[in-house]
Amino acid sequence: MGFFSFTQELAMDLGTANTIIINNDEIVVNEPSIVALDRNTNKMVKVGEEAKLMYEKTNDNYRVIRPLRDGVIADFYACEQMMRGLIKNAQKRNHLFTPSLRMVIGVPSGSTEVELRAVRDSAEHAGGRDVYLIFEPMAAAIGIGEEQLEAGMDPKDCLNVEAPEGNMIVDIGGGTTEIAVISLGGIVSNNSIKIAGDDFNKEIREYMARQHNVKVSERMAERIKIHVGSALTDLGDQGPEDYVVHGPNRITALPMEVPVCYQEIAHCLEKTIASIETAVLNALEKTPPELYADIVHNGIYLTGGGALLRGLDKRLTDKLSIPFHVAKDPLLCVAKGTGVALKNVNRYSFLMR
Repeated sequence: MGFFSFTQELAMDLGTANTIIINNDEIVVNEPSIVALDRNTNKMVKVGEEAKLMYEKTNDNYRVIRPLRDGVIADFYACEQMMRGLIKNAQKRNHLFTPSLRMVIGVPSGSTEVELRAVRDSAEHAGGRDVYLIFEPMAAAIGIGEEQLEAGMDPKDCLNVEAPEGNMIVDIGGGTTEIAVISLGGIVSNNSIKIAGDDFNKEIREYMARQHNVKVSERMAERIKIHVGSALTDLGDQGPEDYVVHGPNRITALPMEVPVCYQEIAHCLEKTIASIETAVLNALEKTPPELYADIVHNGIYLTGGGALLRGLDKRLTDKLSIPFHVAKDPLLCVAKGTGVALKNVNRYSFLMR
């Protein structure tokens, strides 16, 4: 792709929490899906990591927005500005002309026509000429297959979305949990629920307020989840150390210091994780018996940021008696799969125009 290149190809995983852009098999952007706008002019001030530093810390001159909620575009203008900013960051080279963009974007499998249209329109407004959409569980499955190949597995044993066998993907993102059974390059049965990482944070905030009387911000809840988040109350030697939370008392507004252990977080996330278990069971119920047999044999693949929750794979394995495998790099699976789809635009019939 040189100085006179007229077309640039980008693969984008437009997530509720993070947006990842791949160009030429390289991850060129991996930033939070946040944008800061000037209140007076409505112009973009900062995007991604820099905007995240401003989140929950702004004055009246700025609006810091997460344009996606529950996997869906909630603020169309902000999303368009964010995509523009991130695409600009991805185009580091100086082009004599602005290249026209061919893009493949990952979208939730439960998206309605209107929601798909919103993503497509945002991409076109941000400079995309040729825009293809791919369902996230499908992209995650392609990404897992690619990871297995890179790890040196026999190609016959790698996950192949076009093969006549059933594979099940559970992608726990920031806004949605996508559960899909894939066979012959298509989604056989899927279940998309709006319960995911953001709900974990919400539960943690409510628990801290209820149990410890301490006010916790969204970012602090995220840090608690990363440091001591767990799906099991007993992790043995693998358990993390307690995490100290600082915040104001809800009643007196005096500063508090509260140590939080992983057992507490496991209790407070119980309900949300149970909802994900039920959703997986519902998807399995709708699966034809032949594909069900394949899934029991191959196991179920966990991807997305939620897959990093300690003990989640073990808990699901014990509950459903089907082995769960966490992908090698769960946060990047969808992006990698979208990158592979970009190279095979003409071959993959499941891409949507």
